[in-house]
Amino acid sequence: MGETTVVKATKIGQLITREVTLCGTKDIMFDRYPGDNNTKLEPHQKLYLKPGTRIIGLPALNIMSFLTAVNTNSAPKRLRDKRKYKDIANAILSFSDIGPSFIPFMRDGEPIEFGSFDSEGYDPVSKCQVHYHVARLEKGIPNPKVRPVLLLPWSLSFTFSLRPNREIKEEEIQNLMEEGGAALGLGTFRGVFGKFVVVKWE
Repeated sequence: MGETTVVKATKIGQLITREVTLCGTKDIMFDRYPGDNNTKLEPHQKLYLKPGTRIIGLPALNIMSFLTAVNTNSAPKRLRDKRKYKDIANAILSFSDIGPSFIPFMRDGEPIEFGSFDSEGYDPVSKCQVHYHVARLEKGIPNPKVRPVLLLPWSLSFTFSLRPNREIKEEEIQNLMEEGGAALGLGTFRGVFGKFVVVKWE
């Protein structure tokens, strides 16, 4: 009979789990993509609403994109060495997770619910305001943009988990979250809107 090969199990490091709360320092702008370039959305349809409710929130994927995107602006791309930011972003994407999948915006301890926009483009229930801007494309072609903005105050609370590894440490991700909140922010038109501070990481 041939020899029996014994494979020893490799002990995987215990999952690091943190409760995180971000507190907005700037109003946050939304421009939810409908899935194609032909569908035209009304301002309220550009918000992220929890299915079956009118609770305004942000998909966890958007926060992961803030930490890991390499083709659009992200915390690593904006704040780290141009030769290393892709490795940092890929490591975060590989070994971390954020939940729940839909994170509600909070105000005064309660989820923020959307009501409706009045004739002035303001919703007194959620304190959302429609903003009208004109972006300039190549050759100076005007591109009108109509997007809803959630006014301060707002906060987001979620669970961040990290599998211990050799590529990225918790402290670096926390630093990126804090520095990115000050320099970049969440949502669309980042850098002008969506900035935040990390008030809880424990």
